[in-house]
Amino acid sequence: MPRMATTAPADDVQLLAERSESLSAEDVLAALVERFHPRLALACSFQKEEAVLLDLLFAVEPKARVFAIDTHHLFPETYELWREVERRYDTTIEVFAGPSADELAATHGGELWERMPDLYLALAKVEPLVRALGDLECWITGVRRVQSPTRANAPKLGWDAAHELWKASPLADWDDERVWAYIRERELPYNALHDRGYASIGDTHSTLPGDGREGRWAGSDRTECGLHASHSGAGEAGTSVLLGGSVEPTPPS
Repeated sequence: MPRMATTAPADDVQLLAERSESLSAEDVLAALVERFHPRLALACSFQKEEAVLLDLLFAVEPKARVFAIDTHHLFPETYELWREVERRYDTTIEVFAGPSADELAATHGGELWERMPDLYLALAKVEPLVRALGDLECWITGVRRVQSPTRANAPKLGWDAAHELWKASPLADWDDERVWAYIRERELPYNALHDRGYASIGDTHSTLPGDGREGRWAGSDRTECGLHASHSGAGEAGTSVLLGGSVEPTPPS
């Protein structure tokens, strides 16, 4: 269940949220570090967006916190990149894991993600995320508006009502070309699966090559795994909303 609320959103952060749309990703991260560190962390899924965010964040704060959710079903390429990131930035990524495959099978039977995907996601991803966010005041994500229609209104900084803390998406207005240009310019490590047609990368059993998020949970209507509430309508329950302001959506490409 979501953690208990502490205080109402602070006025200074609300002002930052209102002006965040005019700030660069670097400036958003710098402001977040100044305001929230060490109760600030980047949620890392080892995709191209995190390649950029890791580089930007550690340039601002070498001791920045990063966490990852280990479902025990990540691709070998993802685990390889995980180790490379820790070496490159001399950091230890905080790990939040769900039940192991054997534990899930013993309790719920095999291949739970096929039979009861909502339950699988709740156990493997959502519950570990709640634990990861437990001592934070703000979390950073790689959400971008062009990734899917459900993310088209994502603010750069908004109040995450589902988890009762601030949620930042500094790359919200970046397109794919800008992400890849930064990676190439900085010669950053990235997930090798991107070179094989995987635009979005999750578990081995539910990820196929494809543009945007069409390769996630292919063959179903699902595009989100439960970690990010829909941003398709500002102010819906569970969404991140820009308090006191508005966000003009960037149509998906």
